[in-house]
Amino acid sequence: MLKHLFKLIWNKKKQHFVLMLEILVSFLVIFAVFTMVVYYYKNYRKPINFEYEHVWAIQYQTEGRPGRDDSLMMFHDALRNQLKAMPEIEAVSFTSQNVPFAMSSTQNNIAYEGVRATGVNDYMAEDDYNKVLGLTLQSGRWFSKADAGQKYRPVVINETLKEKLFGNKEAVGQLVDKESANPLKVIGVVNDIKDKGDYKPSGYGMYRKADTGAYHWMRVMLIKVSPKANTAFEGRLYRSLSSYLKNATIEIEHLSEKRTSMNNFTLVPMIILMIVAGFLVLNVALGLFGVLWYNINRRRSEIGLRRAIGATGQSISRQLVSEALVLCTIALIVGCFFAVQFPLLHVFDMETGVYLTAIGLSILFIYVLVMICSFYPGRQAATIYPAVALHED
Repeated sequence: MLKHLFKLIWNKKKQHFVLMLEILVSFLVIFAVFTMVVYYYKNYRKPINFEYEHVWAIQYQTEGRPGRDDSLMMFHDALRNQLKAMPEIEAVSFTSQNVPFAMSSTQNNIAYEGVRATGVNDYMAEDDYNKVLGLTLQSGRWFSKADAGQKYRPVVINETLKEKLFGNKEAVGQLVDKESANPLKVIGVVNDIKDKGDYKPSGYGMYRKADTGAYHWMRVMLIKVSPKANTAFEGRLYRSLSSYLKNATIEIEHLSEKRTSMNNFTLVPMIILMIVAGFLVLNVALGLFGVLWYNINRRRSEIGLRRAIGATGQSISRQLVSEALVLCTIALIVGCFFAVQFPLLHVFDMETGVYLTAIGLSILFIYVLVMICSFYPGRQAATIYPAVALHED
């Protein structure tokens, strides 16, 4: 049976080549779509691991800050105490620009015993940073006032970076970047947080304790507010900041709103790709449907003769559907050859399971599409009466 089907396909190879090419291109596009869907879904299922619902980010630009280190520290301490005096504010922390769900990022490289991690998200944090975001420590501790003036600058790393650098070994107490002028000492390990949105991975993360020099360029605050904080309080907060920060540009953003914006921004490429894939799939479906319908009309005499010598309508229908599936299989074999290169070459640094799941879903989708498109023409071929077909011939 298969030999006969291959012979029929080979005899019309020019006609079938275009159709197989369309199926191949559609498979590759569908594979790209399912890869993104599976990748985003796996990231979405992971816990976010920090509190954002009642956290606000305050960005300010002012020229009235002192230039000397001691005066600058007093300036920030006074501002922090003024905010903490408000009953609606539970915790305050100055930080760098790369707050959760922000478009900006700061990355660095870090090494330990020959193992190097690149693209490490580098956060500047204060003692209350973990209280504002509700970070959970796996081991060690967070920053405290006792860390000031230590020989090695303390850092807290996340779980992913700990596994990259140390594997199963204990990370707390280890020195990283030993070959640099300023080695860092790991004092704690926190859970990964999804601060780039629900659909992106946590990546490597490292938190540095803000020193005196950092306050010269830090112009962002994270504040944790009570659930009763409303629009009226936000207005009072803005006026309080304006009275302290003279002639300053102040912007208050809610992390919950920034999260929604970040998620929408992340989904835009996938939506565009799905639209393109939809047009391709529609084109393949119409092409397959048309080719099968054309074949039925051209092969009416062949079908009538087969019916006259005893072939059933079900066998005629099964042959046409089988021809379409064989065409589909040939195109998918070629498509899978290209698709498996992605996990083998570790393209885009995704897990192998993401690619394999996407390949499986793409194969299933194309087969279902081909079966749906070939089912109705196959049913129509089964209803051809031998006498009518032979009479027309």
